[in-house]
Parts: sequence; C-alpha cells; structure tokens
Amino acid sequence: MQIAVCDDEKEIRDMFAEMIGKLCPKADLSLYQSGEEMLRSDKEPDILLLDIQMPGKNGMETAKELRRKNKKAIIIFVTALDDFVFQAFDVGAFHYLVKPFDERKFAEVLQNAIKQSEDRKKLESAGGKGEMPSLMITTGGEHFTVNLEDIVYAEVFDRKVILHTMDADIAYYGKMRELEAKAGDKFYRTHRSFLVNFRFIKKYDATTVYLKKGQALMAKQNYQGFVKSYLRYNQRKGRT
Repeated sequence: MQIAVCDDEKEIRDMFAEMIGKLCPKADLSLYQSGEEMLRSDKEPDILLLDIQMPGKNGMETAKELRRKNKKAIIIFVTALDDFVFQAFDVGAFHYLVKPFDERKFAEVLQNAIKQSEDRKKLESAGGKGEMPSLMITTGGEHFTVNLEDIVYAEVFDRKVILHTMDADIAYYGKMRELEAKAGDKFYRTHRSFLVNFRFIKKYDATTVYLKKGQALMAKQNYQGFVKSYLRYNQRKGRT
C-alpha cells in the first residue's frame, strides 16, 4: 500500500506519519513538503493526504495535475477551511477532512480509504476495469465518498436522497435525477422515488422489486422498461 502525505508544515507531516504508522504499519509512506515535490516523484500513491493551502501549487491544483497521470489515487483533502469542498468534486476526492479533527475520525477515514483501495485492486486482479464510480456527498457537516456499487437502492424522502447500502443508510440533500445520471445503466428508476441497483435484486413482479435489503415499490408504467433494462444488464454480466 503506497500512502503519501503532502503538506508544507513539517509538524503536520510528522503527525500524519505517526498516525499512519499505527494504523497501517506495512504501508510504504512518502512525505512531501510541496505539490511540486510530490508531482516530481516517480511513486504513484494509492492514497494521498493532501493539504489545500500550500505555497506554490496549492492542493487543488496539485490534485488536478495528479489526476492526469494517476486516475486511481484516493485523495483525502486536509484543510482548515471548507471553502474548496465543491472543487473537490472535480478531482474525485474521497474525503474532505476539516481541521481540527481527532485521531478517531482520521482513523475512520483512512481505514475506509484503505478498504476502497484494496477492493479496487481485487477488482483489477479479477479482470475488472479497475474503475469504481463514486459519489461525493455532504451530510452532517462531513464530506465523503460512497461507492455506487455499494448502494442497494436510493429513495427520495422529505427532500433528501437516502442511500441504502448493506451496512448503513446515508441521507443527504440532493436530487435523484443527478444520482440517476451518475449511476448509469447498472441502476434503474423503478419509481419516481426509487433508484434500484440491479445487482441486489432477488426477484420482481409487476408491482414490486424485492431486494437483498428491504424492498422498493415500482410504478406499473415503468414495468416494461425495467424488465428490458434488467435483461440487458444480465446479458452484459453474462458476457463478462
């Protein structure tokens, strides 16, 4: 596991190095004091902890340049301000840590990033494309990434989108049509209030789709379109 820290303050780099050493002692850790130094390195990090406010190239500029040669790096922005959170969407950031944060929060974010990196490598070794589309959301004042393939289904309730995964339910303010566009043809809008992940379907009939976690009601007028899309999905899956 290649982990890199890029921050212009030595005490911050040393703090991260100590915490990472405790959480992931076998990691190959690299420390950089500027975006320019990190970009000159031959190493390609699996996970990058990146300060935003740095002299020279700031963190956002560094991330954009990094993305041109390393599309798979998991980027975790670290900053004292949340002014750049929407720009973080543009570079596919995994998380946006706002200082100050405690060691427990850092451990949670890093462990989630490690899991995503390991899952991606398993997908690559199994012959997958290695790309795991994700959605960056803001909820409860925190900014983090949810892998689309982990979503069982999404629903709209009380002006919020609720993402139902196998492990948790995550609510955020957003629009279902934007999630639908991002999710692609592995999901289907069975009803104006529901977006269903095909890979979690157990069975279905003319009114209801039954999932591995709960069930999502389906409007009858969408039934034929759903069946055709589901059959196409299974045909593509059978060819891979």
